[in-house]
Amino acid sequence: MVEPSDRRALRRLATIDEALDHAVDVMTEQGVGALSVSEVARRLGMRAPSLYKYFPAGLHELYDALFARAVQSAVATASAAAGTLPSGVARLRAFGRGYVRWAVDNPALAQLQHWRVVPGFAPSAEVMALSHRSMQTAVIEFQAAVDAGELRPEATAEDALATWTVLLSGLMTQQLANEPGASFGDGRFTRLTDPVFDLWFNRYSTNPRRP
Repeated sequence: MVEPSDRRALRRLATIDEALDHAVDVMTEQGVGALSVSEVARRLGMRAPSLYKYFPAGLHELYDALFARAVQSAVATASAAAGTLPSGVARLRAFGRGYVRWAVDNPALAQLQHWRVVPGFAPSAEVMALSHRSMQTAVIEFQAAVDAGELRPEATAEDALATWTVLLSGLMTQQLANEPGASFGDGRFTRLTDPVFDLWFNRYSTNPRRP
């Protein structure tokens, strides 16, 4: 039997989740910076003061929860794309493609995560910790590719990993900024995902292709 306190907790979580769904809709329709507590409350069928019970710090706490959703959703999608592929370059490629595809499919959340589109907003330390943990997971994957003999040890160096993130963010940013609405497969920039990845993997491969 579910205790009353548990039911209240479940209802609270459901309301928060629904509020975030509406918030994503608002950002998608009107722009990430156009989000407001009052509009989310209206779509929930409640008055704005009632929504502050769930987000006491107001709009920036709402953005913070959305940023956390973006991090978790992006990693989950990329991990699903990698599936059960063994550690190595093929798995890293699949993970990267999944991440870029997620950005194209979730433009509002991707913009919040990668662009500074909300003046004065910065993710909380707790939410940034989520982002750092996701990066550590990526480091483990790159190290596994090194251990498998497919990449040189330099592939796990700070500059190499930073370059990888530049490639990912560059692909999604170019696509979202210049051709919004196009699919991952048809996008002018995202269809170049694999050729762009080739540049990075060839740079750190144990068996690089010669021009």
